[in-house]
Amino acid sequence: MGVTEYRGTRKFAKTYRDLDVYKIAFDGAMKIFELTKGFPKEEKYSLTDQIRRSSRSVTANIAEAWRKRRYKLAFVSKLNDSETEATETQVWLEYSYRCGYINESVYKEFDQLYEQTIGKLVRMITNPDKWLLTAVNGTEKGHRK
Repeated sequence: MGVTEYRGTRKFAKTYRDLDVYKIAFDGAMKIFELTKGFPKEEKYSLTDQIRRSSRSVTANIAEAWRKRRYKLAFVSKLNDSETEATETQVWLEYSYRCGYINESVYKEFDQLYEQTIGKLVRMITNPDKWLLTAVNGTEKGHRK
């Protein structure tokens, strides 16, 4: 796991694992994994697989975006992919609720978690420059969380 570097009062992420948005999304994907263990067997190859896949894709796309920070458009594109996967996860959560596999409070908790994730991703997408790699005296500059 990366170590957070401090410069003044700001925290800088050294790896994608240091990003708050990654931590929130990863936690959500793990909670969805546990939650879906209780879904009916007939949903195994449809709803269960879909919601697990989309929730995991959120974090995978964040990690990929992190490695593409040298290229603004590629970075933003991967963050957009992450945002769409988070929204897809919300859709599968709604199906889970409407089918009676989760109760309303669980649905609302997960929906809020993914709204928070989407909000953080949108902020990164609309302000990508502060996340991009820039060379400073031959070394890469750190980035805010």
